[in-house]
Amino acid sequence: MGKREAGEIMKGCAIDIGTMNLVSARRTTSGVSIRRMRDVFLDLPKEAKKMLKLSGAEFIERVEEDDIIVVGDAAMEIAAVYNKEVRRPLSSGLVSAGELEAVSILGVLIKNVLGEPVIPGEACYFSVPADPIDQLDRDIIYHTGIFDKILTELGFTAYASNEAMAVIYSETSKDQFSGISLSFGSGMLNAALAVNAMEGLSFSVARAGDWLDRGAAKSLGTTQARICSLKEKGINLMGPKTREEEALVFYYKNLIEYVIKHFVAQFKLKCHLAIPKPLPIIISGGTSLAEGFVDLFSSVFKKYQKRFPIEISEIRHASSPLNAVAQGLLVQAMQEYDE
Repeated sequence: MGKREAGEIMKGCAIDIGTMNLVSARRTTSGVSIRRMRDVFLDLPKEAKKMLKLSGAEFIERVEEDDIIVVGDAAMEIAAVYNKEVRRPLSSGLVSAGELEAVSILGVLIKNVLGEPVIPGEACYFSVPADPIDQLDRDIIYHTGIFDKILTELGFTAYASNEAMAVIYSETSKDQFSGISLSFGSGMLNAALAVNAMEGLSFSVARAGDWLDRGAAKSLGTTQARICSLKEKGINLMGPKTREEEALVFYYKNLIEYVIKHFVAQFKLKCHLAIPKPLPIIISGGTSLAEGFVDLFSSVFKKYQKRFPIEISEIRHASSPLNAVAQGLLVQAMQEYDE
């Protein structure tokens, strides 16, 4: 988990609530301060308490259940070592219906990564996905309400904001806040199109990093945690060296094609903005951190370029792919206090 930078904290904060990571952002007199924490947990027997204290891992002791819940990065590391699967408070980008403890765990995690309000009722913008277009039986109403409730109980005034539009705010100032943002998270991929900061299109699909890991793990007969660990240790998508890496590349390519095809369909169906000039595609999110991701995206995009409904000026990575959403949310939060 990152540390706060020194300096006086200014009013207005933001938190990107992802399936894999929670990322908070605040502005201080010395710059933007970012904190990150894995959005995962793992239950262990109470005998593990001494070991966890020695390692400095963050955990919650539950007396009634007679066990311990390890949270954050430590949970991910322990799961990989012991070949276990971590538990997620979020599933496919939304609050997990199958995790009865999800809400209470999320409250602890969010308090940890966000800290206390600097004033009562401080404005806090939090990310929400668009409704997934490939899972029509799911919506974001309950998900949004839960995080509004958690943040309100922590003393903030909560504002929900679209994840992919936040990337537009943080990454396209030089483009007059015009562009296409694709946020490749763990549970969902979020997409948005904006012209002069006006949203013309936004949607999500329920395929992203977890989908990649599940598919590769099932194909190879191993665990999702092991594939995720392998991926995060470093993989070059333009030059896979092992059978596992090759399997991941197949799934990355399929994901990119899936998103491009859905964007074309959604643009024809829903977008009514006039597009006056070529627009950039901005790629962000933890799943895009694999080496060669932008090159792979560009190579796949070339196959579909003639049928793509918008002329593209460039395809580029966000300046900070893991933090771009939180930084865009912070831009909005700070405006609540503009004089």
